[in-house]
Amino acid sequence: MSLKKKAVKGFFWTFLEKFSSKFISFSVSILLARLILPKEFGLLGLIYLFTGISTVLINSGLSNSLIRSKNLRNDDYSTVFYFNILLSFLIYTLLFFTAPFIADYYEQDQLTLIIRLYTLTFIFDAFGSIQKTILTIELDFKRQMTVTLPALIISSCVSLIMAYLEYGVWSLVWGAITYSFIVSAQYWFYSNWRPNFVFNKTKFNRHFKFGYKLTLAGLVNIIFNNIYYIILGKYFSINQVGYYQRAESLKDMPVSSLSLVLDKVTFPIFSKMQDNPLQLKRAYQDIMQLVIFVIAPTMAILIVVSNTLFVTLYTEKWLPAAPLFQIMAIASILYPIQVYNVNILKVKGRSDLIFKVVLLVRLSSLALLYLAFDYGVYVLVFTQVIIAILFFLIYSFFSGRLINYSTWEQIKDIAPSILLTICMALGLHFLYINILHLNNILVLLITCVSGYGIYFILAKLFKMKSLGIIKNLILKR
Repeated sequence: MSLKKKAVKGFFWTFLEKFSSKFISFSVSILLARLILPKEFGLLGLIYLFTGISTVLINSGLSNSLIRSKNLRNDDYSTVFYFNILLSFLIYTLLFFTAPFIADYYEQDQLTLIIRLYTLTFIFDAFGSIQKTILTIELDFKRQMTVTLPALIISSCVSLIMAYLEYGVWSLVWGAITYSFIVSAQYWFYSNWRPNFVFNKTKFNRHFKFGYKLTLAGLVNIIFNNIYYIILGKYFSINQVGYYQRAESLKDMPVSSLSLVLDKVTFPIFSKMQDNPLQLKRAYQDIMQLVIFVIAPTMAILIVVSNTLFVTLYTEKWLPAAPLFQIMAIASILYPIQVYNVNILKVKGRSDLIFKVVLLVRLSSLALLYLAFDYGVYVLVFTQVIIAILFFLIYSFFSGRLINYSTWEQIKDIAPSILLTICMALGLHFLYINILHLNNILVLLITCVSGYGIYFILAKLFKMKSLGIIKNLILKR
């Protein structure tokens, strides 16, 4: 099978896996939000920093080094596997003993047991990390879907039953543990790979040399992405943390799904193109335009209908989350391109640049947060928009130099989709405020259909290139 056909097939199965998973998670979250108070979601949001750090340490640097490497042997996989296992136990032990201090910091006694239980997922994830990496290298995203979907369905049932029985935050904790355990168990069941009893120091040093910079960059990103939870949890109410968590969760439905698809598929595909700069540039250019063409109008429509959407999905008790969602949605439009640019730098072996960019932007964001803190939650969250723009400009500059695709060229390529989105959103807002007297479901249906209709009519009139790319992908599928 040609690389192009593998890429299309990879996109199809990864898209199907991520969006079906997100759809199930999203549907379950609606039911959970009706059964559980914002405070309960807020409690879990307070530990996202620690779960995120673990994920980065176990799945980021060394696994990425395996994906981009050639001529891998079993001792490569075994070495990284044992390192991941050891690291997961060390992190779990550290958090087990520091959990009471974290609970004291937030003045939430429940956090001690929540952390000690939830962080068991670190160990389960580490046991299945190499099998997942091998499937990614082989572009076998269909198998990954058959692993994640059953685990998601079973864990969702666990969460819903416990929430119905009024177990509150524990329904979320045990749902996460169930999912992590079942996924890891299935990877071992379906995979033929087993580790050898070997730890190759030379191989470890080679993978660590590339991977540790990605890991450091990931750690910095995780800390700063969760700094909002830290600030809100310490200086604002626990309910505010819950609103923020719910807004972020809704924003992640389209954005994270698309970003994960891009990350999982483009990195191994780009790794195979790394010796052909022209082919790499063309692939980058087409997919970047396609991503913005799809994600920009989607987020704009959600911004317009956000108030009605939150009331319809989660009831009026979650309405304070709507303004937070609107701000996050604006910032999120550029996020998939950020993921895309990072993959170019990884393919080219420039993990050092990734770390430097992350450090530069995140230090700048500290100053923004300090200036915004006194102006309240909404100004604080708006700093995400500025940070997203900074990441785009700096990442596009460095990745563009490597494939001869400048920042200005990238801006010109995505500008038409952004301009069409703004025009569509303005017209849609006028329609939306004039139909608010209708039933909420009808308002959402009319607004969404009209929004996409206006956008695609404008795209057709202006002969947008992305329409042709979509047509070709459908026909070649």
